[in-house]
Amino acid sequence: MNTKQRTVIVSGWLIFMLIVNSLSALLYLFKQDLVSSDFPNELPVYMFYILAILCVMNIVFITLIYKWKKNGVWGWIITSIIAVCINFYNGLGIGQSLLGLLGIGVLLLALQAKKNNVSNWKSLE
Repeated sequence: MNTKQRTVIVSGWLIFMLIVNSLSALLYLFKQDLVSSDFPNELPVYMFYILAILCVMNIVFITLIYKWKKNGVWGWIITSIIAVCINFYNGLGIGQSLLGLLGIGVLLLALQAKKNNVSNWKSLE
């Protein structure tokens, strides 16, 4: 039986993103004053809830990636793009907003790493 093996790079990135999204969701829900200081315009309260929901969705998508599901990658890409649009709409500069897309690039590059001569991307279902 051929069991799938994840590279250390992918495992590390998934764990890192799981922690970052968990902490971000908590910040959006409980430390709104701290988060709003990063934005030039005052954010409406509902925007914090939307961003927290996106973080929770990312946690689900990261879990799907960990379970070798390719739809987790696509879901994470979509929520990341939505978050960038929300940040830009709310007055965050284009550079800071696009920085959110960096995680997509890191994930896609990490998934190209090979273990036993098979890339992690090809192991996804």
